[in-house]
Amino acid sequence: MVDKPDSAANLLQEAYEHLRAADLSGAAERLEAALAADFDREETVFSLACARWWTERLARLDAARTPYEQGDLVLAQWKAFKSFQRRWTEDFAPARYAFKRFAFGLALSRFEADGRADRALEEAAPVEADVSLRVGRCLKGIGEYERAIAALEEAARVRRDDAEILAELADAYDLVNEPRASKALFREAFFLNPQKVDLGFVESETLLRLVEKLRGMGLESPELEEWLPVHGGLLGVLSVKRELKAIEAGKLRQSVWELENAVKESPERRSLLVPRLINRYFWLVDHYVAAREDKARIDEILLKIKLLDPSIYKQYVA
Repeated sequence: MVDKPDSAANLLQEAYEHLRAADLSGAAERLEAALAADFDREETVFSLACARWWTERLARLDAARTPYEQGDLVLAQWKAFKSFQRRWTEDFAPARYAFKRFAFGLALSRFEADGRADRALEEAAPVEADVSLRVGRCLKGIGEYERAIAALEEAARVRRDDAEILAELADAYDLVNEPRASKALFREAFFLNPQKVDLGFVESETLLRLVEKLRGMGLESPELEEWLPVHGGLLGVLSVKRELKAIEAGKLRQSVWELENAVKESPERRSLLVPRLINRYFWLVDHYVAAREDKARIDEILLKIKLLDPSIYKQYVA
């Protein structure tokens, strides 16, 4: 005869299997039975609370007009769910992973039901970058990293300057242990538009450690996203650089000029504009060094960094 703790453990594993198959009701039934078999198992209490949270949120799913909108709704709920989970400090890794698989698996099924996802996964077909982005994000969430990279590469081919797509691709490369590609793409994404990088979907441990470090410094969104590439550059997290083409260098100088004017004319936006300008100064210095420009031009940029933030300047030239 199987004793109650063993019975509860078996039911818990069955519940996780149902979650991985995006079957929330089947998982909830087994979690209720597991709790009845062993009321003191904390992992069961945690898992059941999570199941009830999702049951309540997914009741709104039918209000969405299309499967595509339903998929978006699930992804939005995932970020809220991450905050909900923080109430528990215990690891409960199997449970957390099972609910992650559930959320992204359910969202993926909705995007696939929409019909456009099939085209997004066929390389020769016309691609809708938004669909490819979402499909890639979901595939990454369920651990199918190579397929995620294929979808995200396709999205990036269509929209080469989309910070959100590049950040997701960078994250996927980190998860397949391609740090050089990951760092280069994250650096590019944060240069293009830090506010478009959705940290709620980032899984890279390296980047998340940097995020926690910045939060420890008292930074929160949206300033956090602006300072992240600055500190990422100083700490070597975003250290993989590339040589700029002539037209890119011209655009960089133009954006620096525009940001310098914006800092002067919009003091109320200084907390966002200053870190973005400093990051562009970093890129300009890198370009001047690579192009073997006169040292006076580099020193001019370094002085501008010093005047904006002496602490960052000291770290940068150390």
